[in-house]
Amino acid sequence: MTQRPLYLVAYDIADPRRLDAVMQSVRAHAAGGQKSVYECFLTQAERARLLADLALLVDEETDRLLLLRLDPRPRVITLGIAVPPADPPYYLVVD
Repeated sequence: MTQRPLYLVAYDIADPRRLDAVMQSVRAHAAGGQKSVYECFLTQAERARLLADLALLVDEETDRLLLLRLDPRPRVITLGIAVPPADPPYYLVVD
């Protein structure tokens, strides 16, 4: 099974209604995260779909969005009570 690339999605949305819509869209793909930063394991198609959905929601004049592919090679380091994510080998996507 091919491993899905891990992305970090971070956003700062000025309008509360758009913020809710962006949060729901990102959380639909998220494996973990908090506030406005989420970890997402995405195929190329899922990444393209997420970006297309977010492009309709984000106001380029007032909002900020970052989608960053993380390098899977380094060892994960956690501080405090953080726990590395333990994701299943598959995801069930329901439309």
